[in-house]
Amino acid sequence: MIHLVIMAGGIGSRFWPMSTPQCPKQFLDIMGTGRTMIQQTYDRFRGLIDLQRVWVVTSKNFAQLTSDQLGGINPHHILLEPCMRNTAPCVAYVSWKILAEDPEATIVVAASDHIVTGVDEFRRVIAQGIDFVEAGDRILTLGMQPTRPETGYGYIEQGEPTSLNPLKPLEPLEPIFKVASFREKPDFATAEEYLASGNFTWNSGMFLWKAATIVAELRKYQPEISDIMDRLAPHFFTVREQSMVDQLYATCPKISIDYAVMEKTQIAYVMPAEFGWSDLGTWGSLHTLTPQDDDRNAIIGDGVKLIDCEGCMVRMPQGKQVVIQGLKDCIVAEHNGTLLICRLDSEQHIKDWH
Repeated sequence: MIHLVIMAGGIGSRFWPMSTPQCPKQFLDIMGTGRTMIQQTYDRFRGLIDLQRVWVVTSKNFAQLTSDQLGGINPHHILLEPCMRNTAPCVAYVSWKILAEDPEATIVVAASDHIVTGVDEFRRVIAQGIDFVEAGDRILTLGMQPTRPETGYGYIEQGEPTSLNPLKPLEPLEPIFKVASFREKPDFATAEEYLASGNFTWNSGMFLWKAATIVAELRKYQPEISDIMDRLAPHFFTVREQSMVDQLYATCPKISIDYAVMEKTQIAYVMPAEFGWSDLGTWGSLHTLTPQDDDRNAIIGDGVKLIDCEGCMVRMPQGKQVVIQGLKDCIVAEHNGTLLICRLDSEQHIKDWH
């Protein structure tokens, strides 16, 4: 069976005032579409993965929000972290538990706060990636074809191309490559070099693997985390599970799945893809994704009037009447009575202002 894991534990501090510790951005309709980000994440997997095989790893504070927004999800599939320990313990916990429920499981891991505009192409790529990892012990990540020298994303360097999928010899795969290396977020000059080489993709943080494969790799490279998961496993699906997680989870090292496994394993592959992906991490990224007028202003909200403004990102509640004059390259956002006005180039400081 195919299982979807949605990682939804972040607090989205750079999207204040909309995103707050009580209700972070993954549970909000940031784009004004009528669906929250976590709902949109599940929506694009409809037809590929049934809701009963969806798992969400999130904070204990967001259990009710998750249940309310993904109505029908199995309550045993909402895994509650007592503290944030980065993505490796998160992946380990959910993978150990899925393996206990379904030893033949294949897993797709997705973040709850990404945007995908080409949903049909996304589903095609995911289906092909599932075929690839089910053909052997392989770990696959999706690499997004870069469209600009972006300094806000990590990069993946492509190695040798792989052979065709032996399960479906008449259906050739898109090129899939061995991972040569993972690169940290670069400076602008380095990002330009990556773009010019044609051999690098953006690191999307989306993964596909068999449950047994990722558990084996975690055992190999992260014995400390694996030992903790083995201590938790006897309590899965029992009334003692959460108390044991509360007791043991904080003892896991704080490490990303990239550092913990992906940079060490010999079975990592990358599939370059293009389906209108963006990591919606800041107001600036929302500005880039939202349709703009002739003066590069992006507006979400039906009561906004701009006069002599240029390059602004304005996000107002529906029906809120606002007139803004003379701003350039600014963020203007209001939520629940709290108003933010600041320069777009200062957005990285927003998390420190509240």
